[in-house]
Amino acid sequence: MARLHIEHAITDLSTWVEAFNRFEQARRDAGVTSQQVHQPVDDEQYIVVDLDFGDDEAAIGFKEFLEQVIWQTPDMSPGLAGSPRARILREVRTAP
Repeated sequence: MARLHIEHAITDLSTWVEAFNRFEQARRDAGVTSQQVHQPVDDEQYIVVDLDFGDDEAAIGFKEFLEQVIWQTPDMSPGLAGSPRARILREVRTAP
């Protein structure tokens, strides 16, 4: 499993959620198996998203789609403020 971890500032939550929901089918088509969206309790202008994929390649492909298409124009990413930070994560097993 691979996780695409995304963090960025937002202008407001409702605008961001509406934009995020528009790409539900794109996430499904890209192989997202699970998603979590969180907001820091002390910062309403920030969002944290974790998208899980079956493998690294699917996560890398979706990250590239976000960087090259979605995050390139305000029309595609309303609610986005500043530059997103996105990383592909792998689980680290810590117990036998």
